[in-house]
Amino acid sequence: MRQLTSLDAQFLGVESSRTYWHVGGLAVYDPSTAPGGRLELADVCRMVGERLHLLPPFRWRLVEVPFGIDLPSWVEDPAFDLDFHIRDSAVPPPGDDRQLAETVARIFARPLDRSRPLWELYLIHGLPEGRVAMLTKLHHSMVDGVSGNEILGVLLDPSPEGKELPPVPEREPGERVPGDLEMLGRGLLGVPRQPLRALRSLPTALPSLTDLPGANAFPAVPQISHLLGRARGDDPALLEVTTARPPKTSFNGRVGPHRRFAFGSLSLDTVKRLKNELGITVNDVVVALCAGAVREWLLERDELPKEPLVAMIPVSVRTEEQAGTFGNRISTMIVPIPTNVKDPRKRVLRALRSAPSALPNLTELPGANAFPGVPTPDLRAPQLLVRLGFARHGQGDQEPGRREGQRRGRGGLRRRRARVAARAR
Repeated sequence: MRQLTSLDAQFLGVESSRTYWHVGGLAVYDPSTAPGGRLELADVCRMVGERLHLLPPFRWRLVEVPFGIDLPSWVEDPAFDLDFHIRDSAVPPPGDDRQLAETVARIFARPLDRSRPLWELYLIHGLPEGRVAMLTKLHHSMVDGVSGNEILGVLLDPSPEGKELPPVPEREPGERVPGDLEMLGRGLLGVPRQPLRALRSLPTALPSLTDLPGANAFPAVPQISHLLGRARGDDPALLEVTTARPPKTSFNGRVGPHRRFAFGSLSLDTVKRLKNELGITVNDVVVALCAGAVREWLLERDELPKEPLVAMIPVSVRTEEQAGTFGNRISTMIVPIPTNVKDPRKRVLRALRSAPSALPNLTELPGANAFPGVPTPDLRAPQLLVRLGFARHGQGDQEPGRREGQRRGRGGLRRRRARVAARAR
């Protein structure tokens, strides 16, 4: 068994019927270069099956501790069924980008089955010119961005000739899945250690509270976090950024269960030419592109605020020694992005201040090691903050506007009635 870290468990704890914490990727392939000129579900199953021993998270199944008294664990699923996780799908003719996006949105809006390993792979047919798409869904409790790329590196080959794979271990895969009573016993044995684990994590957890969604709903949190962070020696400018509040837009509504997906194409060579000309990084260009796209979307709807929008930028804090360990080694920067800057060149340079590449040591970010060993009950606070934060943005922010609309509606009705009465007289 492998016990989840507090950060891994947090991605499970904050999930709800409206908020999902699986991540994914979409790739479109030309199968004409594959053997036989086709790519079928059986081919994908065979390819993943041959490399399954190199992908431990693909066999991990979640085992919860009753009453949530300790962190859950992963066990290697003894009843693992590869066919359950790899599936066929298709788009209707003509299979254009819009139809592909709608298919992806429907698939992605379904939560993963927690009684099985938390991943799915879809082979999507029906695209023009015989192309196929491959959609992956993996839960964030299993992998972060870097370990997700490591998984892709195992699945994909750098050349048509393929690569030599290590031999499959002789041992029979799978573990005995402990029952609820056994997990309860394990959890109870760990209870005496929980205060020590919590105290050990306190110096790094408290200064990082503002990194949690919804933390600013409690006025005391930013002040406490700021004071403790200064005592620890954190960069005060970065802490001021993490307390930034977003301006009011239609994005501040409550998140619903449905998802929309859209995509476009941009040459990496173009991005690199831009970053070389300005002496910045690819990350800086990406932040500026996102700011420009959101700015145009808001301008079209006459909704662009004067203040910059605020974005959460994930940052890897994985060290070289942690390569190949899967799980999560990430932090977040909650920073303003320059949606209020009209000039594209200035927008790129302004984005440079927000991008992760501007930091000399990412492992020293506030929140890089937040909650490293805090047991599950201590994670109820982040769950509560997230839920209160969503409710505050979704209901509290919208309610005044709704009441205002109702007042206007009643006022308009009274005026119409007055005009009708005047004409009658």
